[in-house]
Amino acid sequence: MDKKVISIATGCWNEVENIPLFYERVKVELARHPEYDYEFVVEDNLSTDGTRDVLRRIAAADPQFRVILNANNFGHIRSPYNALLNTSGDVVLYICSDLQEPPEMLGVFLEKYEAGYEVVAGVRSGTQVSRVMETLRGFYYLLLQKSSPGHRIIKHFTGFGLYDRRFIEELRKFHDPYPYFRGLVYEIGFRQVEVPFVQDKRKHGVTKNNWLTLYDMAMTGFVNHTKLPLRLAVLAGAIIGVGSLMIALLYLVLKLIWWDTFSLGLAPMVIGMFFLSAVQLLFIGVIGEYLGAVWTQVKNRPLVVEEERINFERTGEKE
Repeated sequence: MDKKVISIATGCWNEVENIPLFYERVKVELARHPEYDYEFVVEDNLSTDGTRDVLRRIAAADPQFRVILNANNFGHIRSPYNALLNTSGDVVLYICSDLQEPPEMLGVFLEKYEAGYEVVAGVRSGTQVSRVMETLRGFYYLLLQKSSPGHRIIKHFTGFGLYDRRFIEELRKFHDPYPYFRGLVYEIGFRQVEVPFVQDKRKHGVTKNNWLTLYDMAMTGFVNHTKLPLRLAVLAGAIIGVGSLMIALLYLVLKLIWWDTFSLGLAPMVIGMFFLSAVQLLFIGVIGEYLGAVWTQVKNRPLVVEEERINFERTGEKE
């Protein structure tokens, strides 16, 4: 009887020191489960620090280590997602190559998978990184959940987890050029279970995420899973309009009562003008985010452009 295959899917960009450690630690965990065969699918985002040379060396020594070399840097959302779609195993471990998500969780994930769960989601129960950032993330997930009553958002979930082949096949039906994978996990469904883990510090190098990339992910989540910001624009317009009318009537009454002594002054007018301008700019920005998402979908560009494939000939694909 043929063994089931575990696919290890990850992306990388300038991880020359982490990739060898990542490969070794995953191989140690795979050795503890000889009942499974394995494959790696690692997608590189045009690294410039020698990561590609390391990937080529590992691939030359291990034919089950498959590499996709991108023609450009397509970002931290699209590239790992494309690696996930290019797996062929019966079950897929989706994990970051910077070792902040411990490969040692594989055994626990497999226990849940063998118990009948098609999706085993790793959720952070703690972190060795910034506590402030973790608090902000918790607030974001709470806000996203409250604004998306029809969707369940898994808190402190980055995509790290184990996925059955049936889930991956359904995922391939979503032709999204800029996917929000964390939201798709719940939307697709199947039997799901959450497994807590403690996020480690990076072993080498510096994080590739900054406030702009985090904002990008946050807004992608909102745009993909809730219309609440757009509806708030209508609600805010109605409330401000009614409030302005009431204030105008109040000033009219006060002026009629104290005609000679009551002075309107410039302060309320200036404050009101700046307040309304800020509200308008805020909601124009919100509308712009949704239009940007529509624009991305309409262009229908591919997830990535691949420059080279290594060790994919085993599955009948051209290198």
